[in-house]
Amino acid sequence: MYAETARSRTKEQGMKITGAKTLDIRFPTSWLSDGSDAMNADPDYSAAYVILTTDSSHGLEGHGLTFTIGRGNEICCSVIESLASLLVGNSLESLTDDLAGFWYMMTGDSQLRWLGPEKGVVHIAAAAVINAVWDLYAKVEQKPLWKLLSDMTPEQIVAAIPFRYITDAITPEEALQMLRSQTDHRGRRETEMLEKGYPAYTTSAGWLGYSDEKIRRLVRQALADGWSEFKMKVGLNLDDDIRRAALIRNEMGPERTLMMDANQVWDVQQAIEHMRELSSFAPLWIEEPTNPDDILGHLAIAKAVAPIGVATGEHCHNRVMFKQFLQANALSFCQIDSCRLAGVNEVIAVLLMAAKFGVSVCPHAGGVGLCEYVQHLSIFDYIAVSGSLDGRRIEYVDHLHEHFIDPVVIRNGRYMPPSVPGYSIAMKTESLQWYEFPNGGAWKNE
Repeated sequence: MYAETARSRTKEQGMKITGAKTLDIRFPTSWLSDGSDAMNADPDYSAAYVILTTDSSHGLEGHGLTFTIGRGNEICCSVIESLASLLVGNSLESLTDDLAGFWYMMTGDSQLRWLGPEKGVVHIAAAAVINAVWDLYAKVEQKPLWKLLSDMTPEQIVAAIPFRYITDAITPEEALQMLRSQTDHRGRRETEMLEKGYPAYTTSAGWLGYSDEKIRRLVRQALADGWSEFKMKVGLNLDDDIRRAALIRNEMGPERTLMMDANQVWDVQQAIEHMRELSSFAPLWIEEPTNPDDILGHLAIAKAVAPIGVATGEHCHNRVMFKQFLQANALSFCQIDSCRLAGVNEVIAVLLMAAKFGVSVCPHAGGVGLCEYVQHLSIFDYIAVSGSLDGRRIEYVDHLHEHFIDPVVIRNGRYMPPSVPGYSIAMKTESLQWYEFPNGGAWKNE
């Protein structure tokens, strides 16, 4: 499936990046309250999108995006343009021969770094560019990204990781030992993924702006489609949360799994009080119960609401924050985001730390392109890093997949591994044209 001659791959590795095009892509999801939650009442799911062009004889391009929810997407596009310019004229081989060095180049620009460092718009813009290079790399190797990563030696994986600031939690030597311990099991796990897929849960029925009637209809449809794990949004009004939780739990039954997501809206004590009221619905976790930077606040909540777990990470802006959450035992479920962290390199660092601390990784995927991205990361995590599915599942939402050339495939509530080379993030040309802001047809007709 992934065969390609060594000569062809070597030739394409030597190709140069000749340019970068950025696009401000926005989808009017706010019109139907898709994606609505306690903090974001009217999101327009958006992508600051980049295409890296090359001198490849096969016309290969690297595609990447970072997720936003509307206004400000143009700012992210501007930073992407600035960062991507650093790649023009470089060969792909010069980047992939030193993957950690490439990552530091993208995140360590001596002038742009001042606007971060390693956080905010600069960091998520870097994610789009870094992921575009990984997309290009996987295409050259004629493998989907999960397969490219899973076929790397432990030494190659460790050489891609930015260890600066995290060696007090995990060292390169520890990471190497962990990865080597999994190598004998890779083949069996890959076969398992190809046959059965990776476990998932759905958020598609639980958006805060949906009517009770719509929630009931969507839960019933999800059950018919094979889903057994559901997440609902909470946080604006406790009485409404109780009513909606009762509705969802009644439809899904007591044997299935329910998660709750407050999207940062509560203070610490408020989170504790609300979850005591909602505990009767047996949620597996409460997600982002308070400010995403408040490590000690999450710890206090975790102690108070146990055995309900605390999940967070979609707004955890770098590996250093994850390190501290893990060291403090302040989260039960680690929710990496494929473009809040600065691309594949930094994600691998967090996967390894989570594995060392024994915390399940359950990626955030509630946004345009995030499902396409994170399936690769979780499949790689199982095959080559953690070797475990215990407590692990990937979020799924059913929005906007029709715009991708290689959209996710869900079968019986599980992600099936992609087979198309790349990172599955390339969007259809007609979608890019129609939803480009503000001149695409979708916005001109608004």
